[in-house]
Amino acid sequence: MTRYDVKRELKQCYAPKNTDWALVDVPAQQFIAVDGRGDPNTSPDYARAVEALYTVAYTIKFTSKRTLDRDFVVGPLEGLWWSDRPEVFITRDKGAWHWRMLISQPDWITVDLIDECRQAALAKKKLATIADVRRETLEEGTSAQLLHVGPYDDEGPALARLHHEYLAANDLTMSGHHHEIYLGDSRRTEPAKLRTVLRQPVRRA
Repeated sequence: MTRYDVKRELKQCYAPKNTDWALVDVPAQQFIAVDGRGDPNTSPDYARAVEALYTVAYTIKFTSKRTLDRDFVVGPLEGLWWSDRPEVFITRDKGAWHWRMLISQPDWITVDLIDECRQAALAKKKLATIADVRRETLEEGTSAQLLHVGPYDDEGPALARLHHEYLAANDLTMSGHHHEIYLGDSRRTEPAKLRTVLRQPVRRA
């Protein structure tokens, strides 16, 4: 049995080499998702959302392998981030951040299977946030993207270049939420070696 791995199948989206902004065409994808707001470093809601996502993601993985004979590698944690004031991402005013945390799902995973696995996970683990896990489809299309290496709080200069230089120089405007893909585990990786894909859907201005 071959295992589907989104990082291998969509290398242009999950394994970029460029450390400055460049355009990429992102295909439509489905995810499981949970929404929230606040500082991800201190918000209990954020921690519960991530735990709920992984709980459901692994339930889906094992159910797919058992009932469909189709296995996959659970994808990395991803997040959409937005605010009424975009500058808060440069200033790192995290209390004003809205977030939607995501884990990619293979195409063969249906809404019914997600619902079934959410209920099974909720029955096994008394974590109320599991009930908030839902299917989400993203169609980002043309996006500016780079690989950021280093602490999350050092993303500010790259985002400033995007907002104040790259978009205007290429006659582009933002067309969706800021998207991050976390390729490393912050609990086990020193901050200087963290690898994060930064992505911004765009369109012609």
